[in-house]
Amino acid sequence: MSEQISAAGAAPQENKMGVMPVGRLLAGMAVPMMISMLVQALYNVVDSVFVSRISENAFNAVGLAFPLQSLMIAVGAGTAVGINALLSRSLGEKKQEMADRAAGTGIFLSLCSAVAFALIGVFLSRPFFLAQAKSVPEIVEMGTAYTSICLGLSVGLFGQFCFERLLQSTGRTTLSMLTQLAGAVTNIVLDPIFIFGLLGMPAMGVAGAAVATVLGQFVGAALAIFLNLRYNADIHLSFRLIRPDKCAVREIYRVGIPSIVMQSIGSVMTFGMNKILFVFTPTATAVFGAYFKIQSFIFMPIFGLNNGMVPIISYNYGAARPQRVWKTVRLTIFTAVAIMFVGFLAFQTAPATLLSLFEASEEMTAIGVPALRIISISFLLAGFCIIAGSVCQAIGNPIYSMIVSVCRQLVVLLPVAWLLSRTGRLELVWWAFPIAEVASLTLSAIFLRRTVHSANARMKKAREEL
Repeated sequence: MSEQISAAGAAPQENKMGVMPVGRLLAGMAVPMMISMLVQALYNVVDSVFVSRISENAFNAVGLAFPLQSLMIAVGAGTAVGINALLSRSLGEKKQEMADRAAGTGIFLSLCSAVAFALIGVFLSRPFFLAQAKSVPEIVEMGTAYTSICLGLSVGLFGQFCFERLLQSTGRTTLSMLTQLAGAVTNIVLDPIFIFGLLGMPAMGVAGAAVATVLGQFVGAALAIFLNLRYNADIHLSFRLIRPDKCAVREIYRVGIPSIVMQSIGSVMTFGMNKILFVFTPTATAVFGAYFKIQSFIFMPIFGLNNGMVPIISYNYGAARPQRVWKTVRLTIFTAVAIMFVGFLAFQTAPATLLSLFEASEEMTAIGVPALRIISISFLLAGFCIIAGSVCQAIGNPIYSMIVSVCRQLVVLLPVAWLLSRTGRLELVWWAFPIAEVASLTLSAIFLRRTVHSANARMKKAREEL
């Protein structure tokens, strides 16, 4: 912490991302983010654990809301990825004015996104649930209430994404971790209070879970704003900078839009899978929702690892230091694959225990045990694919990541799942996930190889011009 505090007085001559040993730097950047992401995963699961105590329909309502929530997160996180890459690269190139404009433009874009999703939450929540679960009115009512609150008051979420990434982009991942911890702890504490009506509060049920989530996001955003103003000396924030700069918008969305599209495709995939599974039984969609909650404990640390890796790569790519770039990539891929292998073992050996977190009925357990074992086979390949995609984004080839994501989820996964569903055997539908991951691995390897060659050529040219 003292490093950040002393930095408030005067910006260092060289950011630590350009001089610290890569292994120690990656650990210092990524571990706090991985911890904070694990806490994020914890409060997402705790949210659903409490809701599952109400009924399976309540749990299903929250699960079916995931595509809209995922779309909102996609826009927030994708925009933040663009801010992160532009700001880190600008600092690496010693372009302070562009770094400041990237920060101000990013804040403006985040506010615009919050307004857009507030309108979606108010006007489209009910039609969205009617399209999925019209035959179960209770799910429609609870889901509409939950989604309206989460999207209608999403300014906290977008603010948290934006200001956390400003801290991450300048290497202050410990401070970023504190903001996420604050938001997560707030959510976890408030969940049972609002859901079940403790401490004199009225029992709000599923709507209470949404209120707790939103309040946690506001707390995280407020702390992130304070920490940026107090300790982040590498960027200069002011109200006059909170406006759209054409150059900054273009650069942010050049990297951010492919990320937004990739994560938005996940929303489409989830919506499509829910439609396919609901035909078999609503319990199958509950299993799918449970899988997404549980797998976050595996994938969230990978995303935290990603968040620590991206500014290191962007900074050193901007500074034309290829050895630091590729050492960072190798270490990150090795770590991601190891984490995914641990997740695979957990899903293979204890699927029933994992499902019991959500008060799984006998039917849900019978469907869920083979589902978790089959889907988790894809974990063995997913770690490499996730990191490869982020490497492409960080050094200027975001279109590759978008192509991989489109092919995996829309070209392969959904069509294969639909075809397998035509057999009438639910257990076969889950095999669409490992099949899609094989396609993703093939494309990711090809695109990463191309990116390495082109990046090396650009960095060599940049060094020759110095």
